[in-house]
Amino acid sequence: MLPIRDLNPTRRTPYLTYILIALNILVFVWQQIYSLPDQQNIFLNLSVVPANVIADPFSVETLLDILRSMFFHGGWFHLFTNLLYLWLFGDNVEDRCGGVYYLFLYFASGFVAVLAQVMIYPTSLIPLIGASGAIAGVLGAYLILFPGVRVQGIIPLGIFSRLAEWPAWVVLGIWFALQSFFGILSLGSPSGGGVAFFAHVGGFLVGVVLTWLLTLVVHQPPPEDRREMLYRRSTRG
Repeated sequence: MLPIRDLNPTRRTPYLTYILIALNILVFVWQQIYSLPDQQNIFLNLSVVPANVIADPFSVETLLDILRSMFFHGGWFHLFTNLLYLWLFGDNVEDRCGGVYYLFLYFASGFVAVLAQVMIYPTSLIPLIGASGAIAGVLGAYLILFPGVRVQGIIPLGIFSRLAEWPAWVVLGIWFALQSFFGILSLGSPSGGGVAFFAHVGGFLVGVVLTWLLTLVVHQPPPEDRREMLYRRSTRG
C-alpha cells in the first residue's frame, strides 16, 4: 500500500519537517545543474562509499560524507517517495516529541542506517545516497507513538487501484517486513542490488528503540486521551 494520509491531526505547525523537506528538494534541484556523469562523480566524492568508510571510519571527512549523503537522491521517484513518507509521518513525530528529539532521531537514524549497510557490504564501491535511513527512523518512532492511528493509502491492483485504510502498525509492519525480506534476498548481490535495504532496516530499528526508551522516561497519555482531556477542560471553562 502506498500511504497518502494519516488520520492524525497535529497541534502545531511541523516547521522542522518542512525545513527537512525543503532542504532535500533544494539539494536535488542543485544536482540537476550537472550532467548524469558529473552527478555520479559528486556522489563518489561527497557521499558514502562503503569501502572508503571501512578504510577510514573515524575521519571527519567520513562523518561529513554520511551527513551529505542523507540529502542526495538518485532521481525524482527516489526523492518523491522519501519525502512523501517524511511529510505523512514526520509531522506527528515532531509534534509529539519536540524539535530537539526529532532532529536527534532523524540524524541518528540516518547515521546508523548508513553504518548498517556498510557493515553488510564493506567492500562495495557504490555510493549510498538518500534520506531513506533517516526517514525510516521516523517511521519507527511513529510505530511506537501512534500504532493504532488509521492510515489511508492506495493498493495497486494491476491497471486498477483501490483505497484502503489500515492501522499504522499494519502499514509500517508490512513496510518493515518487506525491507527485511528484500534485504535478505539482496545478500546474493555483491553490492546489495542497488537499494540499501539494510539501511532502511537499521534506521527503522533505531527509531523504534530510541522512541521506546523515550516513552519510558517521559510518559504521556495517548493522543486520543489528551484530546479528550483538552475537550473536557474547554467544556468546563
